[in-house]
Amino acid sequence: MAIESYNQLLRDYVELGKEEMADISGPEVVRVENLRVDYGGKTAIDGINISFKRNNITAIIGPSGCGKSTLLRSINRMNDLIPGAKVTGKVYFNGIDIYSRDVDPVFIRSRIGMVFQRPNPFPFSIFDNVAFGLRVNGFKLSKSELYEKVKDALVKAALWDEVKDRLDKHAYSLSGGQQQRLCIARALAVDPEVLLLDEPTVSLDPISTARIESLLRSIKDEYTIIIVTHNMLQAARVSDYTAVMMPDENMVGRIIEFGETRQIFTNPRDKRTEDYISGRIG
Repeated sequence: MAIESYNQLLRDYVELGKEEMADISGPEVVRVENLRVDYGGKTAIDGINISFKRNNITAIIGPSGCGKSTLLRSINRMNDLIPGAKVTGKVYFNGIDIYSRDVDPVFIRSRIGMVFQRPNPFPFSIFDNVAFGLRVNGFKLSKSELYEKVKDALVKAALWDEVKDRLDKHAYSLSGGQQQRLCIARALAVDPEVLLLDEPTVSLDPISTARIESLLRSIKDEYTIIIVTHNMLQAARVSDYTAVMMPDENMVGRIIEFGETRQIFTNPRDKRTEDYISGRIG
C-alpha cells in the first residue's frame, strides 16, 4: 500500500468504527506458546506467543516471507505434511496440546478447518465437494440428513441460492469466487470450531472479495476465524484483532505486535507496525 493511502486507510477505519463494535471478551479457543518451526534446518518462525478468542476474527498481517502461513499451518498441524518440517513449542486447542502423541491430526483438522489461497475444489460435483468431509470423517447420515448438512454449509457460505438447482454439476463449472465459497462450505460442513484462511481472496475480483468478507462477518458468531492477508484494508474491515509479523535480522518470523484491530491501525505501539501499514516497509 502506498504511503499516501495511509491517511485514507485511517479515515476508512474510523468510518467502520462508527458501526457497533463486536464483543471481544470471549475466552480463548487456541493458544500458541513459544512456537518454532524449522524447514530443513532453517528457522521460519520462532518465539511465537498468541491467543485467539472464541467467535472473533483475527487477522495476521506482515510482509511476504515473515511466516504468516507457517503460523497458520501450525494451528491445525498442516506443517506435518511438509517434508523436513519440525515444530517445537505448544499449540493448545480448548486446552489440549494438539502436538501431543495421542492427538489425531486428522481429527484436529476436522475441528480446525482450513481454506487456502486459491480455490481448490475436488474434481467432483458441487454436492460431493461439500459432502466429502462428512463422508471421509465417518459421519453416519441418511440421504436426507446428508442433503441438509450440505445445504446448511452452502447457505452459510452464501452460495446456496446460486447453486441449489445444479448441485450435480461439476465444481469446475463455478466461477473463481464461487469455487472459493464452495471450499469454505466444504470446510464448514463438518462443523469445525475454528476456520483458518490463508489469503482467501488473493486471486479473486473485488466483487467476489466483498462477498467473502461479508460471509466471514456473517458467520463469526458461530466460528473462531483466523485470516492471513496482505490486504490491510481487508484486515481493518473484517477483523476484531490483528497480529503483525516481521522477519528479524536473521529472517526469522516473529510477532512484533498484537492487539485490537482499531488500536493496531490507529495507534500502533511498534514503529515497525506503523511503517508497514503506511507502506514505508514491506
